[in-house]
Amino acid sequence: MIYVVATLTVKPETRAELIAGATKCIAETRKEPGCIAYDMHESVTDPAKFVFVEQWENADALGPHGASDHMRTWRKIVKECMSAPAKIEIITPAKVDVR
Repeated sequence: MIYVVATLTVKPETRAELIAGATKCIAETRKEPGCIAYDMHESVTDPAKFVFVEQWENADALGPHGASDHMRTWRKIVKECMSAPAKIEIITPAKVDVR
């Protein structure tokens, strides 16, 4: 299992545009093979900050996702809306013994 956590900070005047574009992208991404979850969250303290949390079966599923038509469209929207570079982290569950 693999997770992608992407944090975006947008220009306030483009907030509605980002949400509209994200809604379409999320709907298409959730249909992709290997996608377990793909959700958008918004900060409770900063209305310009959004965090996307993706859960995938494995890293191999990310290749086709990144090359999809809806991701190409999404990247164009994000480029116009961002006020700072995106922060993207790829993480996996830690192996811990919680007995």
